[in-house]
Amino acid sequence: MREIQFREALREAMSEEMRRDPRVYLMGEEVAEYNGAYKVSQGMLDEFGPERVIDTPIAELGFAGIGVGSAMNGLRPIIEFMTFNFSLVAIDQVINSAAKVMSMSGGQYSAPIVFRGPTGNAGMLSSQHSQNFENWYANTSGLKVVVPSNPYDAKGLLKSSIRDDDPVIFMESELMYGDKGQVPEEEYLIPIGKANIVREGNDVTIVSFGKIMKVALQAAEELAKNDISAEVIDLRTVRPIDYQTVINSVKKTNRCVVVEEAWPLAAISSEITYHVQRYAFDYLDAPVVRVNSLDLPLPYAPTLIEAILPNVKRTLQAVESVMYKK
Repeated sequence: MREIQFREALREAMSEEMRRDPRVYLMGEEVAEYNGAYKVSQGMLDEFGPERVIDTPIAELGFAGIGVGSAMNGLRPIIEFMTFNFSLVAIDQVINSAAKVMSMSGGQYSAPIVFRGPTGNAGMLSSQHSQNFENWYANTSGLKVVVPSNPYDAKGLLKSSIRDDDPVIFMESELMYGDKGQVPEEEYLIPIGKANIVREGNDVTIVSFGKIMKVALQAAEELAKNDISAEVIDLRTVRPIDYQTVINSVKKTNRCVVVEEAWPLAAISSEITYHVQRYAFDYLDAPVVRVNSLDLPLPYAPTLIEAILPNVKRTLQAVESVMYKK
């Protein structure tokens, strides 16, 4: 094991898969000559050349469509969006082409493609650059949606995503690219659709994913100081969702809090809440409580950002409510 950055784990995953399979290539804005907007693809142009690490114009609809077409014709593209906020320009290609081609062609065509890039807020970037679209894409049949929370998961899940025969939305965070974590030297894969129990506990289940796992784990540390044992689950993927791991945990703890950065309406937390009440109702000692961003476009001011996003304080309050503590 060695400690590397989140961006390095992603780079290793892409490079290893490109060495393994000549059909894999990377395309997006500034991925080649500039070494990536976040330096994820640093050095890849030198190794693989301009035919496999391809700079594009600022034209997400165009290069996403090229990626889908090449996937239908036997290649395995990795399409980088500088942020998933910009994927809205290309969302027709993602949802109406990549996600549906297998079904609409009666299985004659598939689109083994990965769309990757950062999601959610990245500090003081204001409303148009700070949105969470995990639940949007997870609502689309034909897509898989992966949201890793650490370098180890990022590498193992990205390798699995590149090898997957379905289109995968792989969502990262600008605030995590510099995070460091332990990653093995040897090759490994993490299966898509399997949650991870990051911390075991008995009193309450806290469910989250992506960078908000930091909030969940910090909250669990604070709860432990008051002799409250929180089980923390990292979903890892939000389509498919590993409901059974969550249900099994709630049957043990009898309480559940879901922490998610997205807006509250029709969120992943809504889906988790439904399944818990549907399949673990008799085990619940309190209603499931969600902690989401407030239902507002994210402002620029850091004080307002702190007030709107999920944080440790709000998570602790949610846990206290399900445990009927004041």
